[in-house]
Amino acid sequence: MKRQRLDSSSLASAGYDPGRQVLEVEFLNGGVYEYGDVPEETYHALLVADSKGRYLNAEIKPHHPWRRLQAAPRR
Repeated sequence: MKRQRLDSSSLASAGYDPGRQVLEVEFLNGGVYEYGDVPEETYHALLVADSKGRYLNAEIKPHHPWRRLQAAPRR
């Protein structure tokens, strides 16, 4: 999935597959997560949110199933 860079202090990029309603988020620490059953409007709201991390935590994480695609590298 192609992701676009985000201006965020916690998120590096996000991408969306409208056919599957799947949101993919890459965190600045390198972790990548997929969130399911995400309406396209929610993805667009994430892109324009003042705080993308806060929006993800409040509007996406509690309401959508997720799975980790890539763990953050160990330091």
